[in-house]
Amino acid sequence: MEPGTATRTILLEDSLEISEDAVYRELDGEAVLLNLDTGIYFGLNGTGTRIWNLIAQHGTLQRVLDAMAEEYDASPHSLENDLLQLACQLSEKGLVRVAQIPDRVGDGETR
Repeated sequence: MEPGTATRTILLEDSLEISEDAVYRELDGEAVLLNLDTGIYFGLNGTGTRIWNLIAQHGTLQRVLDAMAEEYDASPHSLENDLLQLACQLSEKGLVRVAQIPDRVGDGETR
């Protein structure tokens, strides 16, 4: 799907993969992202930079939220809303995509 087109709703159960076209640079706790395919820049504040790093580390948004809840003094609802909003923005800009995980059939089998 092209950046800027409508995407499906991103959920906490989703895992995100950082796009191969995304370039990341951090400076003084903030970051700038560049989509090499589109030339679009995207700036992140300190919290957004931490979320980006947690996505790179964990992938699964639920795990990212759990890590944020341990680090930030904010309501779980607020953290969840901020995380999902940023995840949607990153997806719309083509900087991340929802990972395709095979359907599980049984013990170790996939469809």
